[in-house]
Amino acid sequence: MIYSVEDDQSIRDLVLYALRQSGYEAEGFAEGQSFREAMQRQLPELVLLDQMLPGVDGETLLLEMRRNPRTANIPVIMLTAKGSEMDKVRSLDSGADDYIVKPFGVMELLSRIKAVLRRAAPPEELRRLEIEGLMMDLDRHIVTSDGENVTLTNKEFELLKCLMQNPQIVFTREKLLDLVWDISYYGDTRTVDAHIRSLRQKLKANATLIGTVRGVGYRLDVEQQ
Repeated sequence: MIYSVEDDQSIRDLVLYALRQSGYEAEGFAEGQSFREAMQRQLPELVLLDQMLPGVDGETLLLEMRRNPRTANIPVIMLTAKGSEMDKVRSLDSGADDYIVKPFGVMELLSRIKAVLRRAAPPEELRRLEIEGLMMDLDRHIVTSDGENVTLTNKEFELLKCLMQNPQIVFTREKLLDLVWDISYYGDTRTVDAHIRSLRQKLKANATLIGTVRGVGYRLDVEQQ
């Protein structure tokens, strides 16, 4: 959802039309109070904020957002007729993510929105694990040990991934059965031991990374390398 706070209806309608045609959900507001009320109901992904508004001005609304932990990280692009360097500097210093001067082109606006949303996006989930001499590429399903490819079965891969994602955490055999073979599997815990033995053989010099906690289970112990 993108909010457009703009008192000029023709500009607001144009912006909302362009956003919706580009696949965004969008809602418009002619002044600050209705925008404040909407922010209580639903937080947007981004706000397009005019500077000169009836009642409370855009800069005040921007400062309110940045001071509120609930809205502090929502990206804001200022859309305003005030184009002096000092106006831009003041808005950017107040926390705006971008500043566009009217009149503006719709294609430029959409491009700027995409750029700001990319910068604001959370980082992607880590898809590559590296500990000591071991590397796992989760997307390509590749494991290397000291740079050499290691061929693992699916269960061996999942078992090693579980350990590498939680270094130094001790897993009981029963817990590993639940996580790797899923809870519906009722096999003997010796299945885990057999897969650990096989993993150690295949990892060669890095086999010592998989530590045994006597009477409990296994962990990936980087201090053992």
